[in-house]
Amino acid sequence: MKKLALHWQILLGMAAGVVFALILTNFSWGAEFVSDWIKPFGNIFINALKLIAVPLILASLIKGISDLKDISKLSKMGTRTIVTYIITTIIAVSIGLGMVNLIKPGSSISEDTRQDLLASYEGDASGIQLNAEKQKEAGPLQALEDLVPSNIFAAAGDNANMLQVIFFAIFFAIGLILVPEKTAKPVKDFFDGFNEVILKMIDLIMLAAPYGVFALLAALVVESPSADLFAALAMYALTVLIGLALMIGVYVLLVWIFTKNTPAFFINGIAPAQLLAFSTSSSAATLPVTMERVEEHMGVHREVTSFVLPIGATINMDGTSLYQAVAAVFIAQAFGMDLTLGAQLGIIATATLASIGSAAVPGAGMVMLVIVLAQAGIPEAGLALIFAVDRPLDMCRTMVNVTGDAAVSLMVAKSVDKMGEPNVKDWDDNYTEEDNKI
Repeated sequence: MKKLALHWQILLGMAAGVVFALILTNFSWGAEFVSDWIKPFGNIFINALKLIAVPLILASLIKGISDLKDISKLSKMGTRTIVTYIITTIIAVSIGLGMVNLIKPGSSISEDTRQDLLASYEGDASGIQLNAEKQKEAGPLQALEDLVPSNIFAAAGDNANMLQVIFFAIFFAIGLILVPEKTAKPVKDFFDGFNEVILKMIDLIMLAAPYGVFALLAALVVESPSADLFAALAMYALTVLIGLALMIGVYVLLVWIFTKNTPAFFINGIAPAQLLAFSTSSSAATLPVTMERVEEHMGVHREVTSFVLPIGATINMDGTSLYQAVAAVFIAQAFGMDLTLGAQLGIIATATLASIGSAAVPGAGMVMLVIVLAQAGIPEAGLALIFAVDRPLDMCRTMVNVTGDAAVSLMVAKSVDKMGEPNVKDWDDNYTEEDNKI
């Protein structure tokens, strides 16, 4: 197993979990055995993901924003960069919501299967009803009031208050930029190190992913051995892929409109970075290649690529945000929940803000999904429905994230007149005849 790539390990864990559960369903004691001795490991894996959500938000957001170093950089180029990233994220989430409401992949689950799911997660369902009643009684500005926490430690103690944690992280990072650099350095060094530790913890959690998926799928099959559930899962994956394809089309169109560069120019320029993003599932790992392709093959000046692309690797997660929107509504549909327009607008806001704190590493999107589900009042245990196909979709959505970074860098460069002709550098450009003599 150790020699296999993680996504293959997860796919094997998924298949093994399904086969294992199908075999045990032939025995009278099989379902009880899976529920008592297998399912708890899946729950532990989900809890580990939820455990890391608050630290990930704090570390990633504070580091990403404080790396701007100078608040004045948020003027011209900085403001355009961040605003463009936010706009593309909103477009991505809207496309995701549009596709999932149009295709309705979760609605194909039969009423019997849905009732089995609701029975399995009865505690979560009752909590949702209580939250719905509270929302009905709240005033029109309650959401704005709830955005600002009175106690950050209390807010960090409940994943449902993640927007408050995001607010605090942004507020803290801005304060860190504004204090003298000498004073800020030890604090920033702490959060830089804290961020590295959190990313390593995610790596460690993802090592258990094949076993977590095995347990989750085994329990899912035993508790709801219905073919329509797996058909719905295939439709869910198809919905995400269609949405991601449409989002790449949006990038191509935006680059064509704002920079006058042809779709072929953009796609040929970014293709190697896309393939690397697909294979690594990491925007951060792909960043050096993305910068090289955008600078040398598309003509964007280095001062733009060195500013826009690193920020994009931190705060621009359009593919992840689109997937979160589809996944949240799919899980709601699977549980028979009818999300209101207000709830779906809340998903847009939460997914947009959560994407800012989504680390550029494999598996972080699933952690961010916990935030979106909790904020929308959707059972977090519904992650069991989608984790089986998360890794292949993670590869696809990372490719969209990297494509979005490149598209925004081209648009920003054009807007500040920092775009020239491509200047491709070969590996031996600095090699001369004098070197040959030596």
